[in-house]
Amino acid sequence: MNETADKTISTQDALIYAMVTLSASDRQMTDRELRKIGEVVGSMPIFAGFDDGRLIDVAEECGRIVAEDDGLHAVLATIAASLPKRLHETAYALAVEVAAADFHVEQEELRFLQLLRDVLDIDPLAVAAIEHSARVRYRRA
Repeated sequence: MNETADKTISTQDALIYAMVTLSASDRQMTDRELRKIGEVVGSMPIFAGFDDGRLIDVAEECGRIVAEDDGLHAVLATIAASLPKRLHETAYALAVEVAAADFHVEQEELRFLQLLRDVLDIDPLAVAAIEHSARVRYRRA
């Protein structure tokens, strides 16, 4: 069993883990996705007080965990253990935001979103609303 599976991290780090893991799920972290993660961390109230200089370190730590045996499940367990229930939808929304940044969502990203919503036990109506909101915001003319 992966020794990081029972690990807890800060709320902000857990939200970053959700975004970074989504971005890396298709094995290609695009510039748009990376910029979106930086924008989210730099502008969202949930990241108030977060030291932006730590973003790369948090992302790299997440990447190290994902690379371990059963790493994806360890990251998902860490996210779930580290976030209060009231922030589960927030984590999902931030992951969807990163997925939408490329204007195209890969199958691996869809699979990660499914795993994330399952581990966080997000209501299907909330999932639909979050996903619809992203589609509307990223719609092209």
